[in-house]
Amino acid sequence: MQPASAKLRQSEIERTARKPTESLDAYDLYLRALAESHKFTEKSLHEAIALVNRALVIDPSYAPAAAMIGWCRTFQKLQGWGPLSDAEVAEAVHLARQAIEAGRDDPDALWMAANTVSFFASDHATAAGAIDRALTLNPSSAHAWFASGMLSYRQYRPERAVEAFKRGMRLSPLDPLGYLFTAGLAAVHVMAGRYEEAIEWADRSLRELPRYESAIRNRLIACAHLDRIEEARDGLVRLLEITPGLTIARYKALYTVTHPPELIGLQLEGLRKAGLPEE
Repeated sequence: MQPASAKLRQSEIERTARKPTESLDAYDLYLRALAESHKFTEKSLHEAIALVNRALVIDPSYAPAAAMIGWCRTFQKLQGWGPLSDAEVAEAVHLARQAIEAGRDDPDALWMAANTVSFFASDHATAAGAIDRALTLNPSSAHAWFASGMLSYRQYRPERAVEAFKRGMRLSPLDPLGYLFTAGLAAVHVMAGRYEEAIEWADRSLRELPRYESAIRNRLIACAHLDRIEEARDGLVRLLEITPGLTIARYKALYTVTHPPELIGLQLEGLRKAGLPEE
């Protein structure tokens, strides 16, 4: 079995063989940005965005570079590594739409851009079309399946989301972004009211990336709904270390646009039980 890094490298080789940028300098900057984004720190995501912006100066039509900006901005938003300005969000969505148009034969550009327009603009129809095309081009793209799972989650379709996440995990069992798949499953099981399963998947995610906000948050919400209040409070302490100043009001402002209302209510109930302050 190939190591995850080798698989990542091979997928990039295959992608550039399909539609290479005319500039090797732009491609090199993109690869460096990809490596930075996988470090998943506040500094590394800033650096990844700076690198792909440099790539776009060289080749403005380079769709994967355009799409990666929104991918990084999504995690800056979720982890509280901001705040993001309205202009930065608008730019991410604009570049994602540009990537969907320019990168019609590039599944990586398509799934990254799809996730951005779904998350920041709630344009699930455009996202669905881009993900479908990505999976038609490359049915074995684990990351496209991840994007499909996140789209189904935002559309309140838990069973479809579970199927997509698990399919992606089967395709890439040693994926360097594996913590995203397991955290996605934790979130979906919270949505479906399967709290014990949510905790199991969150724990798997946190073993890979202990500072991942989504897994911490969904674990504590699941614990609160199971009346495991001490565990929920411990989780809240960890969450507030990552996102200091989080309140119920801030949570609503952050997620009301990106999450269906039924899910927001369920999450807020758990956060209140754990002791998250209102203001």
